Amino acid sequence: MVVYWEYAFAENFILDGLLLYLAIRCARSRVCVWRLLLGAAVGAGEALLFPVLALPLWCSYAVKVLGGALLCAISVHDKNPRAYLVSAAAFFLLTFALGGALLAAYAFFGVEYAEGNGFLVERAPVGLVVGGAAVFAIAVVRGTGYLYRFRRRRRNVLSCTLKEGEREVKWQGYADTGNHLEFRGQPVCVASAAAIFALYGRNVREAGRISVGTVNGTADCPVFECEQLEVAVGKEVVVRKGVYLTVGEVNAKEYQLILHTALTEV
Repeated sequence: MVVYWEYAFAENFILDGLLLYLAIRCARSRVCVWRLLLGAAVGAGEALLFPVLALPLWCSYAVKVLGGALLCAISVHDKNPRAYLVSAAAFFLLTFALGGALLAAYAFFGVEYAEGNGFLVERAPVGLVVGGAAVFAIAVVRGTGYLYRFRRRRRNVLSCTLKEGEREVKWQGYADTGNHLEFRGQPVCVASAAAIFALYGRNVREAGRISVGTVNGTADCPVFECEQLEVAVGKEVVVRKGVYLTVGEVNAKEYQLILHTALTEV
């Protein structure tokens, strides 16, 4: 198999640059372009030098790990050690994932390749490598964004206990910074009609009405007063008396109540 070093350098430069960029994005750090390009160039140089070295198998993988750590040290601009550790961990995980995906693609398309002590030499169409890397990058960016959004949402989901007379219900509440509803100068939480019925039963009585903005426009909604609301915020339990609730659309499976953030302050 004949390997042209300039093609191998360009291919590894693109792949290393892509992996480093994705790793830094996974750590939510700022991307420094010149550091990223320098890290990708060093990685491409390592890829050319490594097959020439006659190293034992255990030593070859140790050198590869150290080389990956060096690339992250060059590319990560954030001085926070946590950002570097997260970026390095993401870089190694993404490298293994992309390598496995490319090997599967090579096997599927019958691409000729040879494996050595920790390195891979292949003869693949440029379009296959670049196209596969692009699909991989899109999947990682979207997956990472979804995980961060899910984590942020879960962090704002709090255990709540509402008491009205002899009735007591335990719901999950979402502390929504976008909830600015107020009634008589007090914050208002949003619950579904079914949840309101579960709390009050047939003895539900309106305390008044407010205008609630929805995706379908503005609606005039009833307001109900709850005797007590308990919200678990970390190790603390915030107790509020005389909390107002209104009826709205709460379609999430993770929570049944949209909290006003003023009610979660310890």
